[in-house]
Amino acid sequence: MKFGKALNWIILPLAVVGLLQIFFQGIDTDKEEQAHKDRIKESYNIYSLSPPENFEFAGSKVPMEDPEVYERFDRELHSNTYFHSNTILYFKRANRWFPVIEPILQKNGIPDDFKYLALVESGLQNVVSPVGAAGYWQFMEETAKEYGLEVDDEVDERYHMEKSTEAACKYLNDAYSKYGDWALVAASYNVGKNRIDNELERQKTDNYFDLLLNQETSRYLFRIMAVKQIFAAPEDYGFHIRKTDLYSPYSYDLVKIDSSVENWADFSRDHQISYKTLKRFNPWLRQVYLKNSSNKEYQVKIPTSGDYKLN
Repeated sequence: MKFGKALNWIILPLAVVGLLQIFFQGIDTDKEEQAHKDRIKESYNIYSLSPPENFEFAGSKVPMEDPEVYERFDRELHSNTYFHSNTILYFKRANRWFPVIEPILQKNGIPDDFKYLALVESGLQNVVSPVGAAGYWQFMEETAKEYGLEVDDEVDERYHMEKSTEAACKYLNDAYSKYGDWALVAASYNVGKNRIDNELERQKTDNYFDLLLNQETSRYLFRIMAVKQIFAAPEDYGFHIRKTDLYSPYSYDLVKIDSSVENWADFSRDHQISYKTLKRFNPWLRQVYLKNSSNKEYQVKIPTSGDYKLN
């Protein structure tokens, strides 16, 4: 019995110590959790944004005083600001491609704001949409051919930045001749001129901002405008992008081709580059060969930067 009492006197303090350790560990855990929450509160903030009171698209005033217009702009401004990775990549790719697009737009009398249309259409990538629109400017095959682009198994100029931009300018100028309003021109690029014609007639208006359109087309122009706003003042929207982060424009020489090419991989090797690099600079080449039975002249880009040369 004496031994049992002695054992109790040993166990009891140990149990108390154990409980105290658990208690203080709980306090430490609570403090750590609270400190973590405080750090989040202090350093991680998401702000509600205010659309600009005055805004122009392609030289025309956007009626921001209209609550419905304001809210549509507001939605796209928040969506594109807080879709961080996508918008950062917009900045990176734009540094490479806007210097190519801008002079072509200017030469054809297209407002500079339409470079943001290409950015929103494709992210300045050669992508293919679920309905088959392809390239930087997202042309359907029939429309691409209508505006002078070659599209076949060997060559698809929807993937040629300069030529597809020229074709887009032809479309945009045709649409402007029809509507006399750049906002309607942009909407027609998304949904087609026939659909815009039908809606203008059905709704008895000639003003884009008074049209009731499907959600995709309704958001389309506002997405373009929101991206323009963010590009105009990136730091106002939390984007801090160094010049060194941006993708550099390509430097290249042009090699004239006016006959067949048996194998582009061999052609690439002859010019000290890989086939992958040839396709990177010339994504409009769709096969590993070019029959070119009509002896049409093509200009193939060969990079001048040593970074792309084979060892």
